[in-house]
Amino acid sequence: MATGYLIFQARTAHDALPLQGVRVSIMDGEGRRLYEMTTDENGQTQAAALETVNKSYSLSPYYPRRPYTGYQVLAQAEGFDSLSIQGVPIFEGETAIQPLPLTPMRDMQRSPVVNEILIPEPAVAMSEERHQEGPAIPPRVLRQVVIPNPITVHLGRPEASAPNVQVSFPDYVKNAASSEIYPTWPEQALRANIYAIITFALNRVFTEWYRSRGYAYDITNSTAYDQAYVHGRTIYESISRIVDEIFSQYVRRQGRNAPYFTSFCNGSTVVCQGLSQWGSVSLAQRGFTPLQILRTYYPRDVEIAQTDSITGILTSYPGTPLRVGSTGLDVQTIQAYLDRIRKNYPAIPVITDEAGVFGSSTSAAVSRFQSIFGLTADGIVGKTTWNKLSSIYTAVARLAELDSEGQSLGIGTVPPSSVLRQGSRGNDVLTLQYLLNVASEFYPQIPEVSQDGIFGSATGQAVKAFQQRMQLSMDGIVGPDTWKALYAVYLGIAGNIPLPGPGAGSGEREYVVQAGDTLWLLSRRFGTTVDAIKSLNGLTSDVLNIGQVLKIPAGASEPYFEYTVRSGDTLWLLSRRYGTTVDAIKRLNGLTGDALSVGQVLKIPQDTARFPGGMIQEVMENM
Repeated sequence: MATGYLIFQARTAHDALPLQGVRVSIMDGEGRRLYEMTTDENGQTQAAALETVNKSYSLSPYYPRRPYTGYQVLAQAEGFDSLSIQGVPIFEGETAIQPLPLTPMRDMQRSPVVNEILIPEPAVAMSEERHQEGPAIPPRVLRQVVIPNPITVHLGRPEASAPNVQVSFPDYVKNAASSEIYPTWPEQALRANIYAIITFALNRVFTEWYRSRGYAYDITNSTAYDQAYVHGRTIYESISRIVDEIFSQYVRRQGRNAPYFTSFCNGSTVVCQGLSQWGSVSLAQRGFTPLQILRTYYPRDVEIAQTDSITGILTSYPGTPLRVGSTGLDVQTIQAYLDRIRKNYPAIPVITDEAGVFGSSTSAAVSRFQSIFGLTADGIVGKTTWNKLSSIYTAVARLAELDSEGQSLGIGTVPPSSVLRQGSRGNDVLTLQYLLNVASEFYPQIPEVSQDGIFGSATGQAVKAFQQRMQLSMDGIVGPDTWKALYAVYLGIAGNIPLPGPGAGSGEREYVVQAGDTLWLLSRRFGTTVDAIKSLNGLTSDVLNIGQVLKIPAGASEPYFEYTVRSGDTLWLLSRRYGTTVDAIKRLNGLTGDALSVGQVLKIPQDTARFPGGMIQEVMENM
């Protein structure tokens, strides 16, 4: 028998939090246990070797049986509902990655329920007719091609009463490709098919194909109308690698901006006007490039275009890779990202290089980050790594900000008694919106909403999505039952999700010693004493070493640098740029509102492990 490999990843809140200690069992088709595994501090297991059928069967459209072996999986973790997955497909020579989308148990829930995922055979093996319709003349067209992050997927036919889920665009493409085709195909065929999948989705977004018809989603998972998607299914390392590289590229006709309507079918049991999936395999075996394959099935003037407009990416890729020897603000940015991500992923090593200087420790941190998230671990920040760093940092910062907002709102254990509906306003609506946003981090069916204290249509849609997920009456009205369920979810998350704090335990802050530092200077900078620092760190002398990690006593004053507000600045942008929160900036400056004035001087909380001794101020003055 041939061999394939299976890895599990248990991460939540858009990969912001790894779940350590998840117990995973792998069973064969007869229910016999083959492996017992546990996730590590990165929320990941080692690879399990599993028997499967010969790879050659997946390269022929005429093989009458499944060209892979399906396995069963059971995942369990303290404080979470269990997860049963049926039909995990293993191909020869391929590493399969199975996400474990565990949901926290609700408050007062006595025992976990078992959620189920059934993975069907890929669409290329199906005989369902495709009726993919595209716009001859788009009814509504966006001005530019934008990567939606997240994309909203309807889990059913357009007219079906089915839930929607929100996922990142790269994760959507990885899932759709794994649901459509076989990962064993030649790379040029994989790339051609992935280009078609990316472009099909972007065409739906660009033309607002469904939203212009009043639907609250971008695309469906119906293969009759769109392309396959199975929420929570297995993806493949070979597909994941390609998607991370090309997810912002798409097919268009020369001289036009719009993504081409890249319809497709398997080309064997189902024929169509667009790309033949099996035909792409034959062409790749004959040496065709992805573009040549695409031009075989679509107009001869199609080309591969690039868009740099990605929602959810805080800062654009600088255009050239960052590596050892690079310097400047872009290096500072990725160092700040890594330092914050490290609080959630402690396997990433501490960066001891000077801020803005890409040295060996920055390279080591980048390499470990790449390894954790399935990228080529070369220690170089190219476009793929930059986008992944930005995505994970955004998720981490978002979770931290929600935690801070919950504290400032004073969310307790007793739900409000008010009944809220569309048109309601006030603090209770603000509480509702906050609770919905917390839930949206862990339940992809619930969309994020603006926290403005106004119950509008978007809040109404989120309430209905929450009610549908909790099996409540979908009336969009927040009465006692909905309030109770919201609080049960919120308190369950709070009790079962280990949220990392902003510093080193008990409110202590970590600081990495830089050139020129002394205990006396550090005591003045942080508003503490030399003796307090020495006592906390067990120091018997005043000698410090560059790269040494010190604990700074809790209660020490918050270091800051001064920043002069420029045109276009907002508190949110500044908080993201400098790795802090809106609340922290407002608190340090005594601000009661969010309005800023050009020329206003702000104090910005300074992460001194990353930006020591006024370095940021110097950089800002030289910009």
